[in-house]
Amino acid sequence: MRQVAIYGKGGIGKSTTTQNLTSGLAEMGKHIMVVGCDPKADSTRLLLGGLAQKTVLDTLREEGDDVDLDSILKAGYGNIKCVESGGPEPGVGCAGRGIITSINMLEQLGAYTDDLDYVFYDVLGDVVCGGFAMPIREGKAQEIYIVASGEMMAMYAANNISKGIYKFASSGGVRLGGIICNSRKVDNEYELLDSFAKKLGSQLIYFVPRSPEVTKAEINKQTVIQYDPKAKQADEYRALAKAIDGNDMFVVPKPMAQEELEAILMEHGLMDA
Repeated sequence: MRQVAIYGKGGIGKSTTTQNLTSGLAEMGKHIMVVGCDPKADSTRLLLGGLAQKTVLDTLREEGDDVDLDSILKAGYGNIKCVESGGPEPGVGCAGRGIITSINMLEQLGAYTDDLDYVFYDVLGDVVCGGFAMPIREGKAQEIYIVASGEMMAMYAANNISKGIYKFASSGGVRLGGIICNSRKVDNEYELLDSFAKKLGSQLIYFVPRSPEVTKAEINKQTVIQYDPKAKQADEYRALAKAIDGNDMFVVPKPMAQEELEAILMEHGLMDA
């Protein structure tokens, strides 16, 4: 079982990328569980056809500790098992606690079955801290992919996340599997992110082009592969799935100092010298 965490700047498209990627893996015959680690609880919406998944924390609040696995785990597209951690009531407690509680609950209820090929954690936020570091801090996720674009703040976030991976690499065995570009059609975007990934000691594992097909599919509450399996963008997500499935490059990243990162941005025209 490969346990994978997807990180990246808020709003970069982690959930969209994760759901379309896992659809591609399911089409390949892989058995998958997706654990949404965002209090917004939208990490499995497309896989479930827009169904508002009841979160682990909401279920615990309403039913106490006597929880059935069926009440927090739903099968979605491609028989992907879908779970949403949820978050605390607004203004109360740390949202990251939901991740810890959910994973512990899933373990207790036997959700991590032997037939699973992948467990994906779709993790909120820009910086690996507190409860949001839990999938890597405690060795739950062995491989990390960072979703980024050629925009400055997305790359700052990716570099910060790499610092978190570096910090926990020695204790938890976690490794960076690569950067996934979710393109925003920035000038020199491929070259910029390829250079950035290599500077981290990693790779740009896949460049997902921007496409209106993604928005159309989301409006219809589906992944692209389900909505229009013959679309060019569906093939892009299939190729991303194959790249992840066949990946054998896992590294302890070498995060950059601010000056190094800014030098790459200037070299590719994102910052003025």
